[in-house]
Amino acid sequence: MGDERQVRQPAIIIGVDEAGRGPLAGPVVAAAVRLDAPIIGLDDSKKLGAAARARLEIEIKARCRWAVGVIGPGEIDRVNIFMATMLAMTEAVAALCAQDGSAGQPGAVLVDGNRTPQGRTPGWCWPARAIVGGDASEPVISAASIIAKQHRDRLMHALAADFPHYGWERNAGYGTPEHLAALRRHGPTPHHRRSFAPVRQAALLQGSDSDICIRHRPGSVQMSESSRTTRNL
Repeated sequence: MGDERQVRQPAIIIGVDEAGRGPLAGPVVAAAVRLDAPIIGLDDSKKLGAAARARLEIEIKARCRWAVGVIGPGEIDRVNIFMATMLAMTEAVAALCAQDGSAGQPGAVLVDGNRTPQGRTPGWCWPARAIVGGDASEPVISAASIIAKQHRDRLMHALAADFPHYGWERNAGYGTPEHLAALRRHGPTPHHRRSFAPVRQAALLQGSDSDICIRHRPGSVQMSESSRTTRNL
């Protein structure tokens, strides 16, 4: 009998990063990416220009598997932004793994930052490693950072069309002088994070901490508190 050798497939590595922990409005978005092919030019999404990010996003989506998790402001206020980020990461990895079933389970999940969802969210069941600055040093995390930022930026552009006073198409919901001035003048929207101090203060200035001062117009963009987007390309 000849020797029978089992060919070992390399362990699947998934990269995870988030976008939108700091803004006063909008969701937090996490992306999970599996690099099925080398992508030239990957880097931390914050270091890339808009044109480079757009080009790389197209290439990543065409050549790799990816998924996102989105947690809205209501859930952020309920559980806090850190836990919401952990939940978004968990959703993203679960959605990516579901694309290939048991064959798509990762040998490791590399997470940008100093903490992972492991032991923090009940749905997380994969080996994980936190890497500070991983979005610049690990290509698979760089790819996730690009997908997360691009996805969230599109969401904020869509919301800006319905709430034009706040400049979300320019500031992505961050607390810029323009955004803060609009908050003081117009009050918070359904997409503002009431647990963040500037939003809470603006609501008090408007005379109520419970009533939303600006509501959706008919036909406006609605965002669920938790949603998942997946692709299998």
